[in-house]
Amino acid sequence: MPLTQGRILGYDSAQMTFGFTMLNGGDEVVFQISAAAIDKLVGGPRGRHVDRQIQFSLLRETIENLASARFYASTFVRGGALRIFAKDIGKQAEASKVPKNRSLRPASLEAGSRSVCR
Repeated sequence: MPLTQGRILGYDSAQMTFGFTMLNGGDEVVFQISAAAIDKLVGGPRGRHVDRQIQFSLLRETIENLASARFYASTFVRGGALRIFAKDIGKQAEASKVPKNRSLRPASLEAGSRSVCR
């Protein structure tokens, strides 16, 4: 039975991971993908932690395919989380990267907008 889409848990800045769930029948499986893995999928560091939700949304299908493959290739312990690291991103996933000219940043942060960090 294939895993199906679950909930978005969000970005954990302490662990530098983005959490989400998928459903295996009636069981919810928790996944975490590292910020480095997301960066690898988008072709390099492209944004701050506040942009991770947008990046996840744009890459959701690819990330969920990676998560499903990880789930079926691993032994899963209930109550734990399956983690996806940059080293887990293979050539197949890299082939579906977001093109370099496509931005994964909110329009308000694009070039031409000025923001001052203090």
